[in-house]
Amino acid sequence: MVTARSHSHPRLRSMCPGPPARILPVQAAPPAAETSRRFDRQLTIPGFGVSTQRRLSQATVLVAGVGGVGEAVAAYLAAAGVGRLILIHPGDLADPAVPGLIAEADAVVDARHNDARHNFPERYLINRLCVRAGVPLVVAAMNATEAYLLVVRPGEPCLRCVFGEGDPAWEPLGFPVLGAVAGTVGALAATEALKVVGGFAEPAAGCLGHLDRWDVDLRTPRTRRDPACPDCGPGSTP
Repeated sequence: MVTARSHSHPRLRSMCPGPPARILPVQAAPPAAETSRRFDRQLTIPGFGVSTQRRLSQATVLVAGVGGVGEAVAAYLAAAGVGRLILIHPGDLADPAVPGLIAEADAVVDARHNDARHNFPERYLINRLCVRAGVPLVVAAMNATEAYLLVVRPGEPCLRCVFGEGDPAWEPLGFPVLGAVAGTVGALAATEALKVVGGFAEPAAGCLGHLDRWDVDLRTPRTRRDPACPDCGPGSTP
């Protein structure tokens, strides 16, 4: 089953597997004076400011998968002041509650345990639901020392455009993991989600970020829309 939890900063409750999908009541936001003190340092970032902080406090971000990558995403989103987090972990994303949860979000971070280079039906499902709902998606994945990041906004190349085919031999947990790399890609994904919902800086849309921590090699090849994409192409199923 899917477990969905909704939280408001400054506290995150347990991220462990729990009962079937549900949303817990959103906690009240902290007093304005407390908020100001808490975020003083990031408010001084050029181009950030009070208006960005206000947008973050009013935003809802859904994080799908709260493992090594997703827990870092959730922690940094909460620390930055995102007002509401919906955490889905673990289980079958075909749960009928999931489309509604995605539609509630201002952005979705896909941090499921799948290796980005292989067949991942759950990632395709999240991609399709976000495309149909018009909700921006940040895809975060890792394999050994490699980190992958893709930002999908409406009208731009989606995950299925970039990874059109998968590996039939794919296994959900059949790839090596270095915890520090999981934390790295989680922090990167959180930053992109903050840019999307906060409206500051330019999200890394239209390219696939690939960082290999083995030799700190960073590449960002451009992506292109696939006119025959079954998820975002003109012939896609509604």
